[in-house]
This record gives sequence, C-alpha cells and structure tokens, in this order.
Amino acid sequence: MKLAKILAAGAILTVIAGTASAYDADWKRGRIYYRSVCTSCHAASPVGSINPSTKTKAEWTAYLQADKHAKGKDTVSGYVSKAYRAKIKSGNKAAEKFADTPDAELAADIKAFLIKGAKDGDSPATCS
Repeated sequence: MKLAKILAAGAILTVIAGTASAYDADWKRGRIYYRSVCTSCHAASPVGSINPSTKTKAEWTAYLQADKHAKGKDTVSGYVSKAYRAKIKSGNKAAEKFADTPDAELAADIKAFLIKGAKDGDSPATCS
C-alpha cells in the first residue's frame, strides 16, 4: 500500500513538472509586438520595415541567437526587455499591453512569429 502511494505521488509530480517546465510560444502575441513595436520603429528609420518573409527560418534563428541588432550596435534582447517597453509604453500601446510579460516569453513569442512567417515558414508574412 505504501509503495502504491509513493508511485502515485511520483507520477503526479512527473506530470506537473512536465507541464510547468515548457513555455508554449504564442506567435499571435509575437506578431502583435513585432508589428506594433519593431515595424513601427523600422518604418520610421532609413532601413524601413523588415518583413518576416525576407529571411529563412535558419536566418531568423541565427539572428536572434546572435542577439545583435543594428549591425552589432544594439542587442535584440534590449528591444524586448521590460525596461525598453517601460521606456516606450506611453507612445506604444503594444509595449504598454505587454509591459509585465516576462522577457523570455515575449522573445519566444516573437521568434515563433518570425519562424512561422519566414520565407520558408508555414505562412510567409509581410508587415502590411
């Protein structure tokens, strides 16, 4: 009887640990942030908008992993950080909406959107 209780408790902990450890990225939330924050800034710069379909999944993955933005002058993670969102939230509704979203979750959401919308993704996307 005691062994059965221990095994049952172990099975429950295994299920809980398995479901709590992985974050399932939300590409829709990533799309909102990318289009509202990234695209709005790029559209105002000489670079112009950068559509997700301009790169392949491997290129987006490498870009995000390198964490270099503006030819290495900035970091990608800096533009996803809570500090950056707090800085721009008065003029950007998406930054305000996601102000309390953990950085890692928002970064995963953006990556999911970029991978889905990549040139070779499931649904190549533009930012129109």
